[in-house]
Amino acid sequence: MEANHIAYDHVASDERINEILDSAAAFEELDSVPTRSRLTYANGYYVNCTAVFIDIRGSSKLPENHTRPVLGKIYRSYISECIAVMNGNASCAEVFINGDCVSGIFNTPYKSDLDDAFVTAAKLNSLIQILNWRLERKGYQQISCGIGMDYGRALMLKAGYNGSGINDVIWMGDVVNRASNLCHMGNKGFRSALQVSTIARDNLNEHNQKLLSPVIDLLYPTHFEGNVINTAMMDWLKEQKEVANKSDSLAAWLMSPSWVPNNRR
Repeated sequence: MEANHIAYDHVASDERINEILDSAAAFEELDSVPTRSRLTYANGYYVNCTAVFIDIRGSSKLPENHTRPVLGKIYRSYISECIAVMNGNASCAEVFINGDCVSGIFNTPYKSDLDDAFVTAAKLNSLIQILNWRLERKGYQQISCGIGMDYGRALMLKAGYNGSGINDVIWMGDVVNRASNLCHMGNKGFRSALQVSTIARDNLNEHNQKLLSPVIDLLYPTHFEGNVINTAMMDWLKEQKEVANKSDSLAAWLMSPSWVPNNRR
């Protein structure tokens, strides 16, 4: 949200606070995510949704190995393409950026919609492998990411204040917090990249459920995990690597002292 520098008035501020606290806010319960246009400063919606988070592991160490221009390239490519993956899902209602964390809220009233969100999470995991290959070829440090996914109910609110022109939609609830926490577990220690809550996993189809393994704590499963990928993306990456390897081998041969054109001998 870009600031527009309207002078702060503490009296008007107190009036707004009282107006909000005294209002009989109507928080309607819905099975799917409504359009933003239905939100006002006096209402809100409890909705069923799926939250997917992706975050870079150990991002604080990246500045130790790269200049600021290179860091900008790494972050820009990572963030732009994570957004592209999430935005490509027709069920994606909102996309957010917070530092190097990119998150999406998906409208998932049906089980098939959760499978679509799961496919998006798999695409994010494959995207990082594609990006890392490109980073490696540039001589840049590769990145490691955790991905978290949860399903549940969230409160959808319009935040800001009337007349300021500055507002945004915020999402509150356990589903958002759990997806964020699961994301922070991904790719840490022996954990897989994708961490999925039990309720989200139980609502996936049988094929997708089999791609995940339980995470056991004190003899009981707490949630599920897996290094799930998108096969089409990974097949494409394999082909690109093969082409690049052949090109690199030819270039190395042409540059070797043993190869000299006949007309130069």
